[in-house]
Amino acid sequence: MPNTHSQLDAAAGAGMEEGRRPTIVPAPAAASPELSAQPKRRIFSAATKLRILAETDRAADTGGIAAILRREGLYSSALTDWRRQRDAGAYAALKPLKRGPSIALPNPVGAELAKANQENARLRKRLEQAEAIIAIQKKVAALLELPLATRDDGDKP
Repeated sequence: MPNTHSQLDAAAGAGMEEGRRPTIVPAPAAASPELSAQPKRRIFSAATKLRILAETDRAADTGGIAAILRREGLYSSALTDWRRQRDAGAYAALKPLKRGPSIALPNPVGAELAKANQENARLRKRLEQAEAIIAIQKKVAALLELPLATRDDGDKP
């Protein structure tokens, strides 16, 4: 009787236990060249928005608005928003806004306060210098035994 057991081993994969084949893991699919790793927000200029609005206004009678939206890759809600902005006369609103926190305008009162504080610090320094000079003059007058000048109005210095 021929040896059929070796033929089964060959058919099942040589060297495998009990006829089990190794599990084949497929390689990861390559990324589609049409998709970017990071999606990017599309920004339309005001001129482009007005051009698309003009096209859709002309195509409103013929029913070609859907074709324009598909061609431009837009949703009807964007078109509705742009129409509201245009009808409100907000041409500047059609321009893309800079994202992120708005830059605070400098406060004119704050600038005046900073200037006043700087002037106050300068005057305090001059006062300290003047008081130091007066203190030295008093000491010199005491050493030389010179009388200090007094005010005629009777006020003490």
